[in-house]
Amino acid sequence: MLFVFILTWGIPAAAWPQVYRCDAGGDTRFSDQPCGEDSEEITIRDNRIGGNFGQNLPPSPKRDETVEEPEKSTQEETSDDTCRFINSTDLRRYLVREQVVKGMTKEHVLKAFGRPPETYPTPQETWVYQTKYYGALYELTYVYFRDGCVENVVYRKP
Repeated sequence: MLFVFILTWGIPAAAWPQVYRCDAGGDTRFSDQPCGEDSEEITIRDNRIGGNFGQNLPPSPKRDETVEEPEKSTQEETSDDTCRFINSTDLRRYLVREQVVKGMTKEHVLKAFGRPPETYPTPQETWVYQTKYYGALYELTYVYFRDGCVENVVYRKP
């Protein structure tokens, strides 16, 4: 029974055959065996759905192990760092819907809303967008930045 179990787990590794690309007479062929001296070995990436939760995360900051810092509360950490990680799926969804959310960068805002007609650098960098409806001003959108990231988005009626 143990032998069957080990054999079963070993089959998926053997299921990825080697693929060779051959260019002959203007035609390109793919084969599981070398088809000439000019054959090129192709590696096939694993395209199975799934993965682990650690994929596509930003690199963790490197810490000096000799110096230990006192731990901060989670509330202090979120208030100090307005830039938060937005995974690629959510980011694409926001950009397609032309939405701006807290934690986006200036480049993301430009992709979602375009160039702002009004900008104010002080006291806090603010971009103001106008939404017009049938030629009349309908809504003003204020995007507030801190350290290059969106800190707040406010929608106001004129």
